[in-house]
Amino acid sequence: METKLQAENSTVTIKNIERELICPSCKELFIHPLILPCQHSVCHKCVKELLFLCHEDSFTDACSDTSAPGSPRIKVFSPSAERYERIDRLIRSGSKRNSLNSKFTTLLCPGCRHDIELGERGINGLFRNFTLETIVERYRQAARAATAILCDLCKPPPQESTKSCMDCNANYCNECFKIHHPWGTSKAQHEYVGPTTPFRPKILMCPEHEMERVNMYCELCKRLVCHLCKLGGTHANHKVTTMSTAYKTLKEKLSRGIGYLISKESEVKNQISELEHLIKRTECNGDKAEEEASSNFEKLFNVLEERKAAVLKTISNTKAMKLEKLQNQKEEYQGLLENSGLVGYAQEVLKETDQSCFVQTAKILHVRIQKAAESLKSFRPAALSSFEEFALDVSKEEEILGNVTFSKALDVPEINEERSRIYNKALICWQQRADTLAADTFVLEYRKLGKDDDFAWKEIELSGTSQVISGLEINSAYTFRVRGFRGSACSPYSKVVTFRTPPAPVFSFLFDDKCGYNKEHLVLNNKRDSVESMAGFPLLLGAERIQMGCYMCLDYIIGDTGITKGKYFWAFHVEPYSYLVKVGVASDTKLQEWLQNPRNTSSPRYDQDSGHDSGSEDASFDTSQPFILATIGMRKFFIPKTSNIASDLSNRVLSMTSHIGICLDYDKGSIEFYDADSMKCLYERQIECCGTMYPAFALMGGGGIHLEEPLSLEHVEYPEDI
Repeated sequence: METKLQAENSTVTIKNIERELICPSCKELFIHPLILPCQHSVCHKCVKELLFLCHEDSFTDACSDTSAPGSPRIKVFSPSAERYERIDRLIRSGSKRNSLNSKFTTLLCPGCRHDIELGERGINGLFRNFTLETIVERYRQAARAATAILCDLCKPPPQESTKSCMDCNANYCNECFKIHHPWGTSKAQHEYVGPTTPFRPKILMCPEHEMERVNMYCELCKRLVCHLCKLGGTHANHKVTTMSTAYKTLKEKLSRGIGYLISKESEVKNQISELEHLIKRTECNGDKAEEEASSNFEKLFNVLEERKAAVLKTISNTKAMKLEKLQNQKEEYQGLLENSGLVGYAQEVLKETDQSCFVQTAKILHVRIQKAAESLKSFRPAALSSFEEFALDVSKEEEILGNVTFSKALDVPEINEERSRIYNKALICWQQRADTLAADTFVLEYRKLGKDDDFAWKEIELSGTSQVISGLEINSAYTFRVRGFRGSACSPYSKVVTFRTPPAPVFSFLFDDKCGYNKEHLVLNNKRDSVESMAGFPLLLGAERIQMGCYMCLDYIIGDTGITKGKYFWAFHVEPYSYLVKVGVASDTKLQEWLQNPRNTSSPRYDQDSGHDSGSEDASFDTSQPFILATIGMRKFFIPKTSNIASDLSNRVLSMTSHIGICLDYDKGSIEFYDADSMKCLYERQIECCGTMYPAFALMGGGGIHLEEPLSLEHVEYPEDI
């Protein structure tokens, strides 16, 4: 069962490498492949044909040089069979005459498209690639697995062969193999393999010294050589290594390369998936582009048809009107002829004998006769036969239509890293330049970065320039990119940007406006997510006591929600102008102690951090306490003093970041301070978590703190005026 499974796996592997077994010249499976000096393999017959084509080109060039100027160059290709006969004939003749053989030493490699010099021996100096030939044969056998290889020595009907002898170059069934390879004879030592049709030599011989076997490898020429090549041949001054050393070195390199590729299999699969997705998108966009182009030309056709119908209708109406006028004029003039029309009628009136009746009719008739007489004196047609006013000048339109082309390429959108942020969700914003062709829709892609980057891209199609993404894993890195679409046209991808999610779930709270809130010094906004510190009028009155001095104290404000278990993260922004701000956490019992004790603002030794005289604080900074407050002020972040951090001030002072984050792990009793923009940990230490732990803040002098607002799906569009 195991053997059968291995055979099936081997068959599948062989079938999957077909691309590597195709000759780059004839695009078919290799037949007797030869190794060119550039290390590409080409079929033996293809090398002959390439040599012939190069010879034919040089012969044509020579003829064209001797022909008369301006005479055409015509290359006539012979039929395939005739061509091969000419190739063999020319090569055979070239082997006898050195002058002709020299023309058959250069060819164009179909693999690398470089001119390859074969040397004096030409095609005879090339090695046959027996390894590739064997793999091709295994592939052929896998492709025709139902067709068995028969024994060469059986009497009819032959049996299916089970072995191939590499010394005898024959296939045997079990019985014939025993008969022709009896025990105790030299034939019993012959090498045999599974049934095969091509038989390769057991020893590779040097093509330049046909009686010598190759036993060295030239590192300069990258080819096998014999000892005569090294002693006095073309490789005399080249660096060579033994065959065993070259075998070991190349096998190690090949094994390492294969191992690396196998280790990156998941990455390759992801890239294949991405390419398959791009192929589908390309097909879809190509079809859409064809439809849009057809639709646009149909619109042009419809406009032209409408204009054509309107113009033809106008010309037709004008033609009918002119014909009607001319026809009427013609009929009037026909009436001026004798015995017809007006003249005939007047002649009949002259026959009237009653004077009163004659006068009554003749008066009006006389006026008409006078008008007709005047019209004869100044004849003018009622309408012109010309239609010059209807001649169309379409030269400009023809030029415009002749220049109909594709629209400008879409500009690459750019992700705005300042507006984009990740908190409880991710808000990604981007924009395009205003002076470029705008996209109708966008596709935002993102994926999680893992150990092997084996996460596929996820897509969101939208029409706006910002998007809120939920469902991201905590303490993870995500990359984002975006591209624009306008019909079937699409822009290149934007630069990939990376953001990290918080190390724990986001803890939502607001400032407490009751517990310990000092209305004289602190000002809360209506949403209770922003607080500002102001000195206030009472402090100015206290400053009058110059002889005693006045010492400001910290004004505390805490979150309205506490933590009793779990791990949480919250972030906030401290105004750069803030003089002194303390941020951290404190237990409910410690807060009661701080907020209920009276404050002695005139004592220079009063320190609100510890709840007692500040002179004793340094003695207890190593002990785990139910609170921790880090100091921020004057655009600096001060790491609290601990035993594992040098007391040197330069090691404890960092530049203040735009946003500060705090992560409290109640169960493990630890707290971490973060740069909330990059999610980089600035400082961590142990803390005694007991009771309810509240986010705690303290301000002194001018300053402001703004809590980071949790993102919601309402953040669909980012205001452009920000």
